[in-house]
Amino acid sequence: MIKENIEFVRKKIQAAADRVGVNDKITLVAVTKNHPVSCMREAASAGITQVGENRVQEALQKQKDFPNNTLTWHLIGHLQTNKAKAAVAHFDLIHSVDSEHLLLAVQKAAAQIGKIQPVLLQVNVAREESKYGMAVEEFPHICRLASSLSHVCVQGFMCIAPNVAQVEEVRPVFRIAHALYEDMKQKFPTGQIRYLSMGMTHDFEIAIEEGANIVRVGTAIFGERNY
Repeated sequence: MIKENIEFVRKKIQAAADRVGVNDKITLVAVTKNHPVSCMREAASAGITQVGENRVQEALQKQKDFPNNTLTWHLIGHLQTNKAKAAVAHFDLIHSVDSEHLLLAVQKAAAQIGKIQPVLLQVNVAREESKYGMAVEEFPHICRLASSLSHVCVQGFMCIAPNVAQVEEVRPVFRIAHALYEDMKQKFPTGQIRYLSMGMTHDFEIAIEEGANIVRVGTAIFGERNY
């Protein structure tokens, strides 16, 4: 069913974009956390090129089965600073830079291997204690710091909305995130800020309606995770 699920999700993405008159590309990141390589191969054969992993170690194991750079790898889960070196070496885009300390760890790791690491800044827009992400109040300072770093390239903004029974309740969170993303564009060189990563299986349509151009979808493609 993976191929059919991908087609269904893509149709929903297009329908959401059409509702608000969006013509720009929306990137579907297939979240493969806790799903086997066999499922990833099936998704890749159905046209998936972007995959998201929550944990560095799980991704490193899976990458052995895709040795020819056929996939673009997104780190979407919380990154501990002691894993920054491995993340920089193995991920194309890190969505979850959520503190000054982590930003500097990524800068150091990237400098050591001569890489300019693309990242997104993760902000806890909903102010949930259970969620990672920098505080909204920290965001301007970390933007200024990031713009001065030679081996980090901030390319956008990431947030996670609350998981609520009435999905429409997340719309204000996405709206605030979009406003912060637009403000971000003024703090970096023209064209550098281009990704707004928000929306998962339960809320990606609303996220697109509110401006997301990266959505992170796992369950709707692969089914429930096997923990």
